[in-house]
Amino acid sequence: MEVANGNATAAAPAVLAPTPAPAQNGERSDPGGYKLKFCTVCASNQNRSMEAHLQLSRAHYPVISFGTGSLVRLPGPTITQPNVYQFNKTSYDSMFKELQQKDEDLYTRNGLLNMLNRNRGVKWGPERWQDWQVGIPRLNHATDRGSDGTEGGVADIVFTCEERCWDAVIDDLHNRGAPLNRPVHVINIDIKDNHEEASIGGRGILDLADSLNNCAKEEREAVGSAVFDMATAASRASFDERVPEVIGDWQERWPNLPATWTLAWF
Repeated sequence: MEVANGNATAAAPAVLAPTPAPAQNGERSDPGGYKLKFCTVCASNQNRSMEAHLQLSRAHYPVISFGTGSLVRLPGPTITQPNVYQFNKTSYDSMFKELQQKDEDLYTRNGLLNMLNRNRGVKWGPERWQDWQVGIPRLNHATDRGSDGTEGGVADIVFTCEERCWDAVIDDLHNRGAPLNRPVHVINIDIKDNHEEASIGGRGILDLADSLNNCAKEEREAVGSAVFDMATAASRASFDERVPEVIGDWQERWPNLPATWTLAWF
């Protein structure tokens, strides 16, 4: 694991509580209790971020997702003829129907229709990270998978799926100027942009989310829920210090998913 923002000192190693294994092709039982709020990010909010969004929501985590590109781009009949859509304005359902009408055989064979069918069962359409109004209630997203717990419009952990998305998120957070003064861990996990690797990456992200959440629950119990839930630098210092250790342990389990981490601010 690469640490990008200094020399955080990890606490002494602790044994994290076991987590239930995901059910095959379905929901995981909800253990209840405290849950971190997650956010997943890729370029177009279509493949990698949406697979991770789905897997986290099946585990009953609060989760939202975004893309960092200027436009949503999907493969077309040739490399010079992509299908291009606008963020926040075009639904996954309308994309599905349009591509199905254009060439159902082509877009079935390349997996786009299957991907869009999955996506339209998760939320309405792709959202752009740079347009996200952090801290503004997400009142129009009640039907999104994973929406319970995200109503306040903040996240504790942001997972990006490639380095350029990680760079875009960090740059945007710096430009915002940290108006909420709220710490957020931004973790990049390099995932190739194809359907098979997205599925593997989604499982890796879920495994890391479980480890981080177990760590957060331990520190929340230690400092008290009222203090931890203030979500300030002081109230979460013990958790923040343990995050690099948790990621390091996870990286040993997932050596083919290189990770980079930094602590940033909303």
